[in-house]
Amino acid sequence: TGDVMGKYHPHGDSSIYEAMVRMAQWWSYRHMLVDGHGNFGSMDGDGAAAQRYTEARMSKIAMEMLRDINKNTVDFADNYDGSEREPLVLPSRFPNLLVNGATGIAVGMATNIPPHNLGETIDAVKLVMDNPDVITRDLMEVLPG
Repeated sequence: TGDVMGKYHPHGDSSIYEAMVRMAQWWSYRHMLVDGHGNFGSMDGDGAAAQRYTEARMSKIAMEMLRDINKNTVDFADNYDGSEREPLVLPSRFPNLLVNGATGIAVGMATNIPPHNLGETIDAVKLVMDNPDVITRDLMEVLPG
């Protein structure tokens, strides 16, 4: 979290660590984006260990998701103090929002997107790429979820 806070998010490390912990929990993410070592909590509500007792790295699927980030696929801008460059958007080889789902409330609006099957989601993306005018009924044949 220290590296992230120093380079990209100078607002304290607790929110960074909480996000990282969730990305390492098999019951929170269908396809975990973080490969964690140590105590990252439990499904019945036990909290994660303090940061100093855990280690983390990007999971294989996270590495694959961001594989093309250094191939001029997106624009980069200076970080908050101009010492680093960060992507304006994260390119993704698959729609992580659909694969892992999302639940939350912000500014009076709620969202609840259930997780979907990775293979079916990729097939749906291919269908939309091949036929941008595909109708929902045909799309649901590929992604019934």
